[in-house]
Amino acid sequence: MTPLHFSFSSAFVLGLMGLAFHRTHLLSALLCLEGMMLSLFIALALWTLQFESTSFSTAPMLLLAFSACEASTGLALLVATARTHGNDRLQNLNLLQC
Repeated sequence: MTPLHFSFSSAFVLGLMGLAFHRTHLLSALLCLEGMMLSLFIALALWTLQFESTSFSTAPMLLLAFSACEASTGLALLVATARTHGNDRLQNLNLLQC
C-alpha cells in the first residue's frame, strides 16, 4: 500500500471511529461524516486519474454532489433540533417521543 492510499484510508477510518465513539453532539457527527466523504472524494478522484478512464470521470463529482446534499440536510436537522430542544446533544433525541 502506497503512503497516499494509506493516508486516505486512515482518514476514512479515523472519521468512522470518531463517528462511532464520540457521539455526544450532532455537529461532531456531521463533521465526522464530512471528513469521511472528503477522503472518499479525494480517493475516488485520484483513482480515476490513475486509470485515466473517461467513463469514471463523473463519479467524483456525483459523490461531491451527494455529499453537499447530505451536508445541507444535516445542517437543517441541526438547526431544527437546536430550535426545538435547545441543544444539539444526541442523547436528548428520542424517536419514540416525537
